Amino acid sequence: TCGQWLDRGGELMRGTVRAVIALGSFAWAAALGALGRNGFAIPRPRPAFGHGAEAVLRRSSGSAIRLIGCFHPSQQNTFTGKLTEPMLDDILRQAIG
Repeated sequence: TCGQWLDRGGELMRGTVRAVIALGSFAWAAALGALGRNGFAIPRPRPAFGHGAEAVLRRSSGSAIRLIGCFHPSQQNTFTGKLTEPMLDDILRQAIG
């Protein structure tokens, strides 16, 4: 239901954003949809979500954006160690690198 807001955010940030971090598989799927609606080609087969997964999406104009997957920082994931602070730090470094 928030797709229209993702789309509008994508329009407003066009040309300034180099990477998007998707916090969880739902966010990954939503980001792929929003980026596709904003003119980015979505590879086939669709890139699979995973912690640290990265997909480079391009427009016909040649501009590109990196989509990076990260486990959601929920209590379930952080309390069980599925996502640790160093793992999150690595994702943030991946996004700015």
